[in-house]
Amino acid sequence: MSTPGGPSQGRGPEGRGARTRLRIEEAALRLFASRGVAGTSVRDIAEAVGVSEGALYRHFPSKEELARALFLERYADLAQQILKLKQRDMPLSRQLGRVVELGCALFDEEPALFAYLLINQHDHLAHVPDDPERNAVSALAVLLETGGSAPPQPPALAAAMVLGLLVQPAVFALYGRLDGPLMRHAPAISEAMLRALGLAPIEGGDGA
Repeated sequence: MSTPGGPSQGRGPEGRGARTRLRIEEAALRLFASRGVAGTSVRDIAEAVGVSEGALYRHFPSKEELARALFLERYADLAQQILKLKQRDMPLSRQLGRVVELGCALFDEEPALFAYLLINQHDHLAHVPDDPERNAVSALAVLLETGGSAPPQPPALAAAMVLGLLVQPAVFALYGRLDGPLMRHAPAISEAMLRALGLAPIEGGDGA
């Protein structure tokens, strides 16, 4: 999950500014994931990027606003990826399997981002709008509202159950209690998810 960018970003003052902002976000993400927001200073971020603290403040008024922007932008990106998985001609069990694969891939390929979203969610979730385009839980609830194949639980509860079954194995992997990569566990996670929701796995597969 990378921040979108095109070739024009490198041209002119606006392009340089966009590239600097992206570098600030990437450095802050790594530092926040490893040290926590409280344990990271503006100077730490500026030094990691190779800019002055003043240059950093031109993009973000404070460290806290940088942390909030990082969470909201990446969380919205995740929500949009979940919404793309909703397909009318695909069984819900397979769509949920794709959600598991999406989460496992995020953990395996961008561990700093996954850790940041996981560890800092309590500081920012209250500021996430209900819009499914910007809220991963709302996006998941939309995916779960799939006609006759929808689970019997209310969408919000079903979404919470799905996330719990995905996030807890990731937490164990994050702290070395579960061998990675997480993708190797995707079939078992998908099967457990379908059972918890009372959905039958698709024939000849594990729901992924």
